Amino acid sequence: MKKHIYFLPGTSANSKIFDRINFPGDQFELHFLEWLLPSSKNESIQSYSKRLCKNIKHKNPILIGVSFGGVIVQEMSKIISYDKLIIISSIKNKYELPKKLNFIKKAKLYLLAPVHFIDSVEKFISFLFGKKAQNRIDAYKMYLSQRNPKYLKWAIKEVLCWNQENSIPGIIHLHGDKDIIFPIEQINDCITIKDGSHVMIITKGKKISAILTELL
Repeated sequence: MKKHIYFLPGTSANSKIFDRINFPGDQFELHFLEWLLPSSKNESIQSYSKRLCKNIKHKNPILIGVSFGGVIVQEMSKIISYDKLIIISSIKNKYELPKKLNFIKKAKLYLLAPVHFIDSVEKFISFLFGKKAQNRIDAYKMYLSQRNPKYLKWAIKEVLCWNQENSIPGIIHLHGDKDIIFPIEQINDCITIKDGSHVMIITKGKKISAILTELL
């Protein structure tokens, strides 16, 4: 019997980021979740995750999330039964958020972003994370299809304000040692991917596929 794997991409990204991920077709069936719009600007991350769970059509799936998608699949794992929980280029609790992002959270600077920044994924990310992050993301614009300002403001707020105290037992975490959004110095208990950036799901798809296939 095949195992069902559900993938959720990172903030604003679409399922194309998983194009370079390959699993043995006789053992696994892959399913790709896409971002929903929040029902309101104040929708809780729990409510959002519950709505997304309605798109899970198989019992005890393997959940894999990238970046903010990794945060959401952790919330989904609190709602449905699952086989394995895997996050990539993400965080497992609020203590893994880097100092810079903690400052943005505490100062609520994400609320000050001008409307013209919110209208552009690239400009908004640059506003929050700096030019270096924008330059990296500019190279992968084709993967960023969710550009709705309502969604983007909601997603940035929720990842910054995620209040997870403890890591979920048994979670598997793959993280690149060159990640500039979530620097690995702040990350504990992960499988380190050498020279992996925040977009290593694209740039190191073959290596990640091999690691995940062995783990699963």
